[in-house]
Amino acid sequence: MTHSEIMRALSGLLLGMFTAILSSTIVTNALPQIVSDLGGSQSAYTWVVTATLLSMTASMPIWGKLADLYSKKTLIQISLIIYVAGSIVAGLSQNSGMLIAVRVVQGLGVGGLTGLSQIILAAMIPPRERGRYSGYLGATFAVATVSGPLIGGVLTDTPGLGWRWCFYIGVPFAVLALIVLHRTLRLPTVRREVRIDWAGALLITAAVSLLLIWVTLAGDQYAWASVETALMVGGSIALAVLFLVVESRASDPIIPLRLFRVRTITLTSVASLFVGVAMFSGTVFFGQFFQLARDQSATMSGVMTIPMIAGLFVSSTVSGQVITRTGRWKYWLVTGGVFLTAALGLLSSIRYDTPYWHVALFMALMGLGVGMMMQNLVLATQNQVEPKDLGVASSVVAFFRSFGGAIGVSALGALLANRVTSYSEDGLRTLGINPAQSGTGGSIPDMDTLPGPVRTVLESAYGHGVADIFLFAAPAALVALLLTLFVREVALRTHH
Repeated sequence: MTHSEIMRALSGLLLGMFTAILSSTIVTNALPQIVSDLGGSQSAYTWVVTATLLSMTASMPIWGKLADLYSKKTLIQISLIIYVAGSIVAGLSQNSGMLIAVRVVQGLGVGGLTGLSQIILAAMIPPRERGRYSGYLGATFAVATVSGPLIGGVLTDTPGLGWRWCFYIGVPFAVLALIVLHRTLRLPTVRREVRIDWAGALLITAAVSLLLIWVTLAGDQYAWASVETALMVGGSIALAVLFLVVESRASDPIIPLRLFRVRTITLTSVASLFVGVAMFSGTVFFGQFFQLARDQSATMSGVMTIPMIAGLFVSSTVSGQVITRTGRWKYWLVTGGVFLTAALGLLSSIRYDTPYWHVALFMALMGLGVGMMMQNLVLATQNQVEPKDLGVASSVVAFFRSFGGAIGVSALGALLANRVTSYSEDGLRTLGINPAQSGTGGSIPDMDTLPGPVRTVLESAYGHGVADIFLFAAPAALVALLLTLFVREVALRTHH
């Protein structure tokens, strides 16, 4: 394909990617209002995000395997249709349970859009040239990430519209992406006679789901050290072991275990898992920090996250261009790991009254780190596999990143609920108020209705609680950094 042909096809992919990321980020700043209107708790807040991540994570290997067998163009169009259907129904949700269920459907479409965009890009462009085009994907990720919270905040704060339009607004972009891809994307399809490993797909979905449910409920519905914990963790491990047995015997496994004999693929996959934990901790919980700890509107909450997105935009674009010229990529991975670890460590020191410029600087550093690592981990993997495994290898890295994000959001969300409860109870007792009679327990509070002293206590509790999340996410970034040190750099191929 010529550069102009690539760019025309890429425009449809970028629209699809924009739609996928928009669906994840547009609700970030609207979530406090959404959960409050639907009568949800902190657990519901977490699961509105986790439900999408879970179905996206579980479906990615399936999309990747299907991409190696059938028309990539048809598959990405199907994923767009699934996303549109899920978005329309999500906007009609009447309670938090319904919204969480429909977000699962949205996640199936987002999983296809996210995984197939990388796969189609790799099918069109050889690794050496892929860096600058991957930079376009990274830039689109950044634009969607920054515009999502802003658009969501504006819609939530605008009378006559409200948060339901956060789900409707992505539909026109998805329809436009469908039209553009239909007209511009031309890829050959190499058909093979195979069987989809549905047993493997079911087992890995069950293992991941059970683990996430345990992480969300432990410490709230039952103690961490309890019979329920033993049953759920043990069940998850048993399902994972059974999945490995099934995959080792399947004629065409959903995740070929032979891929992990390549050290680069193993290291980049595990590193992606920890990058996912660190990355989603920022994008999901900054909304609560700015709205509940700093009394900002949904719109301003989006504006205040711009430094993080600017850092991601710059680092993903610049690293992609330089990698294309030099063919060297490991330096960017290591540097990104250093930046991300340092940023999360610094963010663990923030409080509700920390000067904004401090928070902005830390967020920008975090964005730089994520931008250098996210796309380049996929690029390093794609450079190591045969064309027939391109789809599944790309989706494996994306799978681990999304799995890490889902685990991170569930675990850190449960941690935030626990920390906020603890800090607010301590603060209320200091004021001589019985926490049980304060009316602040359970659901996400409406700060504007609280008395001044109580409001200050809760703002401080949310500020300190979010900081604790970053403290626990920092070791995940450090592990990702250490793993990238052992990745052997192989010069990018100039052909498929």
